Amino acid sequence: MLGESLARSAGQSAWRESSYSSSDGGDCVEVVAPATHVHVRDSKQVGGPVLTVDPDAWAGFVGLIAG
Repeated sequence: MLGESLARSAGQSAWRESSYSSSDGGDCVEVVAPATHVHVRDSKQVGGPVLTVDPDAWAGFVGLIAG
């Protein structure tokens, strides 16, 4: 599965959990950002689907939701 492959290639310690993720098992998002892409996944499903976006697109998204 793609998520498992990304987890292995990125290394489990490379994934960072969002500071907004809840500790009660609710909204949990993890991100890993190698040089050319940003990968986003649900931390409850580490082997599940992974969203991959361009770093500029990710920066724009984060700027919109953080502002």
